[in-house]
Order: sequence, then C-alpha cells, then structure tokens
Amino acid sequence: MSKILTTQLIGVLQKIQQNEDDAIEETARLLAQAAIGQGTVYFACFDEMQGVAQNAMFSAEPMAKVALWTADAVITETDRVCIFTRHANDAEALVLAQQLYDAFIPFAAIACELANHDNQLSELAYTYISLNLRGAILPHPTKLGERTVMPSLLAALFVYEAIKLSYDEMLTADEDEEDGIQSPFG
Repeated sequence: MSKILTTQLIGVLQKIQQNEDDAIEETARLLAQAAIGQGTVYFACFDEMQGVAQNAMFSAEPMAKVALWTADAVITETDRVCIFTRHANDAEALVLAQQLYDAFIPFAAIACELANHDNQLSELAYTYISLNLRGAILPHPTKLGERTVMPSLLAALFVYEAIKLSYDEMLTADEDEEDGIQSPFG
C-alpha cells in the first residue's frame, strides 16, 4: 500500500508544480514586497494548515520576517498575509480575506479547490494557489467504494517550500543590490 501512496503523492505534487508554478512565483513576489520593505509576512493558517505556520517559524530554516496572524494582529499596507486553508469556503478564512480586501492589503491564499468564479477566496486574493485536491487519494483498504488519505497539509507544505525558495532568492538578490554586488544573472 505504501507504493501506491507514494505514487499518488508524487502525482499530487507534480500536478501542483505543473498547474501552479506561475502562481507560486507571483505569491513569493507578493510576500517579498513586505520583507524587502518595512513590513511583516503574516501566515494565517486554519485547522491542520497550522502546521505550515509552525514550519515557517520554527523549522531549521525559518522564513524571514514571518509572524503568525492572530485576530488581534494590526496589519498595515506594508504587510502581506498568506492564508492557508483546506477549503476555500472556510468561514474564518473568508472573513479575514474580506477584511484584507476591503483594507486594500494584498494577500495570497492557498486552498484545495480550483480558482473559479464560484470560489470567493480565489476572487478576493491577489494570488491564489490551488492544491488541486478534490478528495482522498487512495481506495479505502476495507470499505469498498470509499477513499482515504487527504494529503492537504503535505501538499500545502510543498507549496510553502516552493514559495520560500523563490522568496529567499528575491531577498538575497535585494540584499546583494543594497551591498552594491552585481548579479552575474542580471
């Protein structure tokens, strides 16, 4: 069964890479705006997606200028917010998204559903990344016709790491420019 799980997970991650590569780059650029300026990157992670915020803040390689969003956080126009939620219709995530949208604060959103006109979160967000997960990915071993294993956190961590790679590159390039170092790739 672990071979099937591995195959299915590889498929999930490849689909994200193929379909969301541009959105990942745009999200990194959006978040880097705060880090390069005087702002903070807030991670607003709901339910199991709180694992992404924990990783961003406490991993061996934490993300620069990141803070955990709380309901009493004071977010300014120099800040950026990255919302991670399993479902785009999560009530708390939508309330935050609407508040940010109304305050003209650009934010990113990551959820399982595809971006479309029925997906209010994707409509409000400056950038939106779909985890391309419609449900569990494996047939249930004992319940015929049912499925199991919903890898939304694993897929979100993959997206986070992809964002962070570009984000770190952008911050390093900005530091090099401040130091007067010319990039050989510029």
